[in-house]
Amino acid sequence: MRKLVVSVVAGIACCVAATTIPAAQAQPAEKSGAAWPKGGYAALDRLPDWGGVWVLSRGRPVAGAPPAETPKLKGNYLADAEARQKETRANNGMARKETSNCMPPGMPRMMASAQYPIEFLFTPGRVTTLHEAWMQTRTIYTDGRGHPDDLEAGIFGHSIGHWEGDTLVVDTIGIKTITELETGMKHSDKLHVTERIHLAKDDRDTLVVEMTLEDPEALVAPYHKQQTYKRERDWSLMEFVCAENDRNPVDAEGHTTFK
Repeated sequence: MRKLVVSVVAGIACCVAATTIPAAQAQPAEKSGAAWPKGGYAALDRLPDWGGVWVLSRGRPVAGAPPAETPKLKGNYLADAEARQKETRANNGMARKETSNCMPPGMPRMMASAQYPIEFLFTPGRVTTLHEAWMQTRTIYTDGRGHPDDLEAGIFGHSIGHWEGDTLVVDTIGIKTITELETGMKHSDKLHVTERIHLAKDDRDTLVVEMTLEDPEALVAPYHKQQTYKRERDWSLMEFVCAENDRNPVDAEGHTTFK
């Protein structure tokens, strides 16, 4: 049973307001590269209400949204995707798996094709997304920093964001090529993802995630994707320990070899 969510951010804010911090220990109002940008916790009051847990609305159209697209791949990326699709059809719809059964989807699919709930935490200088699936955690820095010059790639990439009114605009690069654009569709290390995340104008319990993917090596043109999430205020994220059931080895077709 899902239990009532107690807002972590609200709790922290209340503790901060109720506690007197000695001047010598007080955090500076602005600190370069840190999680204490100008405004601190007071700035959080001006952000939109994204409290609760958000669940993907499968098949629910977004008002005014463009029709659904399919990534237009090119070169070896297209040939590989077509070969994978043919192989999957021949294998009764079961796709070949090249990574661990417990490998999280990472970006961009963790935001665009999530089959489990997500939650947002607002703290000074960053937005954190918590994902029930694989217990993924993604950090979006909003303290004004840029992408590092010596960026090391990861499955979540490196995300920086800023607010345009009530819309969070996120820029992500440095995504490992083991992640996919869509099932069976690979990308290069040049993948660049831009997100615009905001509440729907006509429904404050609907969150809209607009995503644009650009990859000069893998895509013929930018790929646009849009999803909606429905708010559940009385839910909480549940534990998801994939490794607990990742014991049996599988063969090249994804079938268990345990007898």
